[in-house]
Amino acid sequence: MSMTIDDRKYAIALANSGLTVKQAAERAGMSRQRFMMIINSKRITPQAAGKIAKALGVDVTEIIVTEN
Repeated sequence: MSMTIDDRKYAIALANSGLTVKQAAERAGMSRQRFMMIINSKRITPQAAGKIAKALGVDVTEIIVTEN
């Protein structure tokens, strides 16, 4: 199973967190380059989505593309 980060939802979550991209990456336990590679990927693993959501302090459903 793979997921896609919703750019708009991610940007809102990042803004709400008050963190820089570097700080969010550090909280996710990865380099800034790796973090951005994941954010810009079309498909990511649930584990990667979970790490990013946790770093931003949100539920994973708040940053991924969801089908209505």
